Amino acid sequence: MTYIFRQASLAVALGLCFLATPLKAQEFRLGFVSLDRIIKEAIPAKSAQTKLEQEFSKREKEMQDAGVMLKGLAEKLEREAPTLADSQRASRQKQLMEQDRDFQRKRREFQEDLNARRNEELQQVFARANQVVKQVAEAEKYDLILQEAVYINPKHDITDKVIKVLNAAK
Repeated sequence: MTYIFRQASLAVALGLCFLATPLKAQEFRLGFVSLDRIIKEAIPAKSAQTKLEQEFSKREKEMQDAGVMLKGLAEKLEREAPTLADSQRASRQKQLMEQDRDFQRKRREFQEDLNARRNEELQQVFARANQVVKQVAEAEKYDLILQEAVYINPKHDITDKVIKVLNAAK
């Protein structure tokens, strides 16, 4: 009985709140920005990607060449293993394992360096994008801008406006 009374009281209180609210309330403006699209489509993001590719292309080529060489050495050892003495085979296997370990270490270092630089570049793009989002929000009087959502109605998506401003900036 008290549960029903509480529910009824709550419903009456909510009804009174709605009646007390002016009929002409200020419109709440909601916007959405897709950071994925900004990364893929905005000129500053594309420039950052090109910069990274130029910066790391030489090291990446060296890593690929080293990987091909190591694979060739492993195949050669596999072909020659039946004809080698046990001590020679063990020595070459040990040498190959050391080279592989060194290669894997260099590969990890390369990937860590690349990821760190990518994060630095993307942080700059995100910082600029956030400034532009704030400018658009203030200029068009948005109350809330979301960056991630499970679903968003396309009419609330302001990503194109943000990309346009980012691309226009020097």
